[in-house]
Amino acid sequence: MTNLTETTMNHPLRLAVLISGGGTTLDNFVNHIEQGKLSAEISLVIASREDCAGIEKSRSYGFPTEVVARNQYENVESFSDVLFEHCREHRIDLVILGGFLSLLKIPEDFRGRIMNIHPSLIPAFCGEGYYGGRVHLAVFDRGVKTTGCTVHFADNKYDHGPIILQRTVPVLGSDTPKSIARKVFLEECIAYPEAVQLYAQGKVSIREGRVWIAVEDEAD
Repeated sequence: MTNLTETTMNHPLRLAVLISGGGTTLDNFVNHIEQGKLSAEISLVIASREDCAGIEKSRSYGFPTEVVARNQYENVESFSDVLFEHCREHRIDLVILGGFLSLLKIPEDFRGRIMNIHPSLIPAFCGEGYYGGRVHLAVFDRGVKTTGCTVHFADNKYDHGPIILQRTVPVLGSDTPKSIARKVFLEECIAYPEAVQLYAQGKVSIREGRVWIAVEDEAD
């Protein structure tokens, strides 16, 4: 059992945002922080590719930005060691995977402190090879009537770990993979900051592999 997160502290939640692409998740978190909807600050951005478009975006925001290129490391362990050492140096409270495509080996001191969002309702259409447009194409091809997004704590498997929350969208007969992607993305922009805010408020706990979210009187 993991107790309620001890993140109701006297400073904003310190986030590291890990990216592999254009940084749309980064934009979303910046917007929520600036609007006062998220009690956090972005203290570090790490890119897994040297050609990642989100690198310049992060630097334009003025965030400390590191490139830890997966292709420069022999294995996932050495790659992860360097990445998490940066997180320790910046005193990160919570790691956010924002379109981060590289598998991580999570050290003990970061267990329960890494979140990911996946553009489907886990356990459907998830795991290695299911990312981005591939997910929405699979949803379309299978003909499901409901899809959505899932925020979960990350572990050492792709799209695995305890589920924090999910949001759904209908899949209509007129939908295409691109229109499904647009609808799901809008829900992602709501779900991810919501999950992080719950964490920042100390309302999230993991018990026997499941996430519990406290109501006000339980969290006091």
